[in-house]
Amino acid sequence: MHHLPPLARFGGLLATDLRDVTSDPAALESRGFWAVAADFEGRLTCARFGDVRPDPVPAPRPHAWRGPAAGTWTSSLGRAAYVEGVRRIRAAIARGEVYQANLCRVLSAPLPDPEAADPEALAALLARGNPAPYAGVIRLPAHGVEIATASPELFLRREGRVLTSGPIKGTGRTEADLLEKDHAENVMIVDLVRNDLGRICASGSVSVPALCAVERHPGLVHLVSTVRGELAEGAGWPELLAATFPPGSVTGAPKSSALRLLADLEPTPRGPYCGGAGWIDADRGTGELAVAIRTFWIERGHAAGPVLKFGTGAGITWGSDPEREWRETELKAARLLAVASGTYEESEGSVL
Repeated sequence: MHHLPPLARFGGLLATDLRDVTSDPAALESRGFWAVAADFEGRLTCARFGDVRPDPVPAPRPHAWRGPAAGTWTSSLGRAAYVEGVRRIRAAIARGEVYQANLCRVLSAPLPDPEAADPEALAALLARGNPAPYAGVIRLPAHGVEIATASPELFLRREGRVLTSGPIKGTGRTEADLLEKDHAENVMIVDLVRNDLGRICASGSVSVPALCAVERHPGLVHLVSTVRGELAEGAGWPELLAATFPPGSVTGAPKSSALRLLADLEPTPRGPYCGGAGWIDADRGTGELAVAIRTFWIERGHAAGPVLKFGTGAGITWGSDPEREWRETELKAARLLAVASGTYEESEGSVL
């Protein structure tokens, strides 16, 4: 599929005519429209496109996407290992090392047909089967970036000097499933995001317009808060990313301690998962980066052919029940894996 032309889709816009690719965040302060993908581990890919126009996500095209067979997914952490990881995080909390940590696992499955492995085609299926406010696709096969996201979570929005972040913490099938633990966890992460933004915003400008609002998404509900601030004079995207990355909601609190703990517990890099994905319009001083959750990416170069990957995780606190947290990671993945495998229509009536 390397013959597919580079493109990006976000927010009803289609970007084509690739002009420039760089890993330098300073480029985001220059000019033009950029698609941005940042791996959790920090690899940054910024792609400037020459042609940007309104274009709705196309209807799914027959034969453009052949997803993995439903039973072929493997997980970087199996159930027993994940449950043990939750126990180890609770032990670290008991020792006072962290308050909260987001334990994730990466799922992988072979793609049966390299000629039907187009992330734009997958994005079209996701748009129908799991619509999301920050959905998008970045297709840069020559640069090793092929991402289709159905992210519900705003990492950073910039409108001139005004910054907004919308951390999600707390997930259930229905509002009744949300526990006191979910509210406590959300407030903890809001403090962390306020702290991150405070490092880069004008003194006294950081506020929390909404705390623990319930948002409904396909098949589940989330608690979402809104944190806002005004970017300090002289600061731009390079400083903003340095101060806030990786996103607080998918790391833990305190962030540095959580990252050290997770490096010990997670056997594989997260890659695009839990990083950032979105667009930046340098001419207008605007941009919107999502936290790359509910996100698929394609890895090529494997001997057996292309591999589809997807990440899922849960925020662990002292109040966490290990088995419940494992089930939350399953709940977050089930609907999307069904969409990607092409089995979603048949199972719409069942609880996924």
